[in-house]
Amino acid sequence: MQVGVSHSIDPASPSLTTLGWSPFFADQLDPDEAGLAGMRIATVHRSRLTAESETGPVRLTLPTSVKTTDFAVGDWVLVEPKTQTLVRRLDRQTLLQRRTEGGRPQQLIAANVDTLFVVTSCNDDFNPARLERYLALANEAGTKPVIVLTKIDQAADTAPYVAQAAALQRGLDVVQVNAKTPEAALVLAPWCGPGQTVALVGSSGVGKSTLLNTLSSKSPEDAQATGGIREDDAKGRHTTTSRSLHAIKGGGMVIDTPGMRTLHVSNISDGLDMVFAEISELAPACRFSDCTHDHEPGCAVQAAIAAGTLDPARLDRWRKLLEENRTNTPVETGPRGNKILKTRGKRR
Repeated sequence: MQVGVSHSIDPASPSLTTLGWSPFFADQLDPDEAGLAGMRIATVHRSRLTAESETGPVRLTLPTSVKTTDFAVGDWVLVEPKTQTLVRRLDRQTLLQRRTEGGRPQQLIAANVDTLFVVTSCNDDFNPARLERYLALANEAGTKPVIVLTKIDQAADTAPYVAQAAALQRGLDVVQVNAKTPEAALVLAPWCGPGQTVALVGSSGVGKSTLLNTLSSKSPEDAQATGGIREDDAKGRHTTTSRSLHAIKGGGMVIDTPGMRTLHVSNISDGLDMVFAEISELAPACRFSDCTHDHEPGCAVQAAIAAGTLDPARLDRWRKLLEENRTNTPVETGPRGNKILKTRGKRR
């Protein structure tokens, strides 16, 4: 781990640009911060943070008031170069986060991500309902989602997987890769250029670590550990246990994440509208403004199902996610001046 002196911020520095620095972050600098160094959070641990600087990796010195849980991999921070002391975090351009059990604050997944590669394999792991959750998460964060189908060499026919994935959201990019081959990096190159940041999400065993190693051309000793899948149910074993930032040979950065088989939704109404655009666009034509699209007369959504232009399975999944989002999204309650955030709970 490098502990030497880092340079102060030069907005035009090729090294900073490669790490993802842009005018969005440069515009946040105050005149008296010219001597500070811009660094990007590479790992977040319980009691420490590491960052990538212009001159290499750095273990940051944290003020006593700093909580590591307030930081996400991909965050940009300002650092005092001589002591490597963290001064402040810059505002995020995008933030991927998910709800955790027990009413705790949302878990930060990754920050300042341009493209989210939602990785799934061409086997029994392929789950449209779970993919829709990832898409809504990316949409809400303002991050471009791309479905990446892996293990194509093990599937007799990938066309059904491509068709199902493409139908999950309008204009969605769906690509197929064999994560073990160099050609995978070429397929994903349009989103991995200089200054771009991508993140990998998906279940365990779908090939995220293998894909990371291919994108970053890691040497055998530096490569991420990879694991297979259980033959009985095609479910994977966890190999990545924490989030981390890595350089891509195309000039960008990639954030790897642990496998997430469960993804609860909260605060993603706009993201859901984008995933289920065919439903949200029909709703205004319903006779009743509070139509549940279930039994009401004059329902435009039910009419589309009857006409065969809307998949009833999509409506069922939309309804489930909408209710889960409503249940998990906190609302202000209590007297004026003493309001608190509480979740609404399930309807009875």
